[in-house]
Amino acid sequence: MPCRYPFATLALTSLLPLALLVSAQAQADCPRGDLDTLYCDEDGDMVADLPADESEWINPDTLIFAYTPVEDPAIYSDIWQPFIDHLEEVTERNVRFFAVQSNSAQVEAMRSGRLHIAGFSTGPTPFAVNLAGAVPFALMGSDDGQFGYTLQVYTHVDSGIDELEDLHGKRVAHTSPTSNSGNLAPRALFPDLGIVPDEDYEVVYSGSHDQSMLGVVARDYDAAPVASEVVERMAARGLYDEDEVKIIYETDAFPTTSYNYAHNLHPDLVEKIKEAFFTFDFEGTALGDEFEGVDKFIPINYQEHWEVIRTIQAANDVRYTREDLEQE
Repeated sequence: MPCRYPFATLALTSLLPLALLVSAQAQADCPRGDLDTLYCDEDGDMVADLPADESEWINPDTLIFAYTPVEDPAIYSDIWQPFIDHLEEVTERNVRFFAVQSNSAQVEAMRSGRLHIAGFSTGPTPFAVNLAGAVPFALMGSDDGQFGYTLQVYTHVDSGIDELEDLHGKRVAHTSPTSNSGNLAPRALFPDLGIVPDEDYEVVYSGSHDQSMLGVVARDYDAAPVASEVVERMAARGLYDEDEVKIIYETDAFPTTSYNYAHNLHPDLVEKIKEAFFTFDFEGTALGDEFEGVDKFIPINYQEHWEVIRTIQAANDVRYTREDLEQE
């Protein structure tokens, strides 16, 4: 059984391998849009192309997989184990689960070649695409092809807050600067609804959706914009009493966590990875129990399915730089 906690071998560094720097110099004049200079986008699909030089393709014996930063990585290592077993079987490789501590650490791990497959949260996905050469190819969805989550604004049931305009003068928990539903979408959408973050209410960064919700329950915060999928899983695990909170606002659906492979993986390996995702049966697994209402992974592409997220981020003057990512 492969080691499931390879933390010691995955220490992060901000230094890029020499090979990446050489590759960047060789690609200085290629079209790339918002992509970092390490990558090219000859076909215009907004994600990094497979390197033209086959010697730059990687085909590792051990694949490193990471899910988004969560409150309890050990729990999610167990939850993902049925899928990891399936991925090992289909790819005929060892697969190790990498518990990441932050979105910036996860992006840096793929950028520096230490991470091969990853689930990136909605807001950080464009950073992973542009800074780390991540290629989104799948989302969790239902048999009828539906997927996504909503931004919900929660407050304590006894707060006296019934609509967004009641947030004037209040203390509201946003999650982190790069979060879509926890920060960027509220900043883009709320002004048209009569409430401006940082002007009409005080923004306090909680660090995560979990902490925002728990803070609302404890009345540390007057309200919090959070991702519906996160609070649903929290409620299912009994982490808070649903009767103690109420929703005062909800958006239409956004795309949820994207599943990505590193752009420089060997094409034959990429096909095996896709096969593993699209043939995995959620029913009766810990993963299926955790993500209620999810039946399978469905194919997506970044250019189409992340357009609304890029629009929200542009409205917030987001730049896909390491400095902006590290603001979290």
